[in-house]
Amino acid sequence: MKAAKAAEGRLRFFVKLSPKAGRNAIDGWAADAAGRPILKARVAAPPADRAANAALVALIAEALKIRKSDVRIVSGASSRTKLVEAEGEPALISRLVPAAKPQ
Repeated sequence: MKAAKAAEGRLRFFVKLSPKAGRNAIDGWAADAAGRPILKARVAAPPADRAANAALVALIAEALKIRKSDVRIVSGASSRTKLVEAEGEPALISRLVPAAKPQ
């Protein structure tokens, strides 16, 4: 499954965001109804005043180990499904996997 499109040092990928969750986390990749790969993420922030979008940008930047200013929401700012763009090489996309749960 090709998770992201890369062009000119940028990655674009879809994210399905769940706001008002218990914690901030990336839950992994899935396919949406159209069969597109989509990253599932959740943030504790509410959707009001774009707090959930800001939390998503911070979460993705942290996972990719890049600056928050290198991540932006291209479309879907008021939707649960968003198109996100991040500065970086295609290999960075492998960092967007959920952390292993302690056993």
